[in-house]
Amino acid sequence: MAASTLNPVRVRTITAGVELSPALELDRVEAAVAFLTRARRAFESAGYEVQTVRVAVNPVIASLTPAARDQALDQLRRIDELVASQGAIFNIGPILTEDRSDDSLVEWSQALVKGTQSISFSTAIATPEGGVLPKVAATTAKIMIALANALADGMANFRFAAAANIPPGTPFFPVAWHQGPASFALGLEGASVVERAFASMRTGDDPTEKLRSALNEVLTPVERLANELAQRERRQYLGIDTSPAPAKDRSIAAAIEALTRTPFGSAGTLEACSIVTAALKSVSVRTCGYSGLMLPVLEDPLLAQRAGENRYSIRDVLLYSSVCGTGLDVVPIPGNTSPDSIDGLLRDVASLATRLRKPLSARLFLVPGKKAGDLARFDDPVLTDSVVMKLD
Repeated sequence: MAASTLNPVRVRTITAGVELSPALELDRVEAAVAFLTRARRAFESAGYEVQTVRVAVNPVIASLTPAARDQALDQLRRIDELVASQGAIFNIGPILTEDRSDDSLVEWSQALVKGTQSISFSTAIATPEGGVLPKVAATTAKIMIALANALADGMANFRFAAAANIPPGTPFFPVAWHQGPASFALGLEGASVVERAFASMRTGDDPTEKLRSALNEVLTPVERLANELAQRERRQYLGIDTSPAPAKDRSIAAAIEALTRTPFGSAGTLEACSIVTAALKSVSVRTCGYSGLMLPVLEDPLLAQRAGENRYSIRDVLLYSSVCGTGLDVVPIPGNTSPDSIDGLLRDVASLATRLRKPLSARLFLVPGKKAGDLARFDDPVLTDSVVMKLD
């Protein structure tokens, strides 16, 4: 029997965190990848399908001068080759964490994505200590526009996001980053768990309690396995990001519709998002990262379909993020969107995260040559075709 049949959740990622100095030590990365190989084996032996293993590091690039940052590109290429050879991917964390403009990062970011296969990165547009960082948001908008033309189909923006109040230890890319002792965290694909829980409800059932019970049932054995791994490896276990990540065959939109009995975006969607979040925040396992509802338009065919039916807008997704959510994730927007428009939207996300004291992010997917309403097609196993959404 297939692992995905044995277990109602897939392990989207096992993410190892490791501290690097400006030298970007290959041996430390290699040790983290070796741990991930053993961790993957442990979960697969227990019947879980593990989609990816990942390494996240401290924001070392953010501490470098522009000249040192340029020199680091060669070492980052070596790291990328190392992790790729072992079936892993890598995240350098936020490259700008203080509120200052840095246009040199625009060209540097293009060079990074062109010279590596899968390195992810971010900028910090809001932090718990500094609040909204408007200069970072303006620089980030320029980076997103530059990345849209760095690789075919705008794919470079899949590896970059604006991060607002993202804590260390978040396992999901591209906003993951590390702080402190060597650690690991888990991210799961649990959208189907949410859908089944709501689909099985009977009259009088409390949806939050129904989902909490279903989540605890599948998360408890995952945590038990993680704790055993942490003890055996003597590596700190940070917890599970309970965000029910969807996939092409596991739709979070379908899960919401199982509760509302109406198309995603209809009246009642906001309440449903709040119910899901309440359950995610009250599970009995150790949690980390977002632990909120993910609505990645380009990774969920039903979300993309509802966008094409004009049932919800980008502003609606931002509204849903006020009661749940990870923010704006792989949202397709016109390739000619202006830096000012992107900057304004990023500051909206940062302001919401700051006001509500929660982690949010914005991974905006500028589609070259496409305008709002056009159909964007992607030759990528993760992304689904979607209409390009109107930003303003």
